[in-house]
Amino acid sequence: MSINFKVRYLFLTFLLVLSCTTDIDANDKTEEVIKEIKLGVFLHDVDGLWSGNSKEAGTDFNAEIELNFPILSIFSGTIYPNFGLLLNDSGNTSNIYAGVIWDRKIMSTFFLNLGIGIAVHNGETETKSENKKGLGSVVLFRIPVEVGYIVHKHHRLSLFFVHLSNAYLAYPNEGMDDLGLRYTYHF
Repeated sequence: MSINFKVRYLFLTFLLVLSCTTDIDANDKTEEVIKEIKLGVFLHDVDGLWSGNSKEAGTDFNAEIELNFPILSIFSGTIYPNFGLLLNDSGNTSNIYAGVIWDRKIMSTFFLNLGIGIAVHNGETETKSENKKGLGSVVLFRIPVEVGYIVHKHHRLSLFFVHLSNAYLAYPNEGMDDLGLRYTYHF
């Protein structure tokens, strides 16, 4: 399956999901500063996804906070700021990040989050090692995608994907993909 086909398929799937969704409940307002706290466990540098290949090993542990400061409502979803960290248990690339997340409820029991942000990592920018990624820059773009189930008003479970890359603004640009599960406590 070619990369162009995968991108088109992902885009068409995204449009289909948007067309089948309902509005966020207008009564879901709160006075809390923190909207959600998220904890996750991910496979590190997964092979065969956006980056193409895997070089680094280990498990990543994630903690993230999404703030309750709506920036913009668009396509029946709302954009919120977020920040967090991802720690690798094998001494490979870890990062801290900040950005924005577009949060969208789907049929009141599912949700979709898409985002963009930046990450600062402790990995290699250039390397000839076969078990390290050359990421080209210390500051990378971060693109997260999360699809989940709303278990209860306060509890959510999700499948989470994140891609880190310098977007070909530096050389090399091997990129890195993580895939895993997250628990969210929604205030």
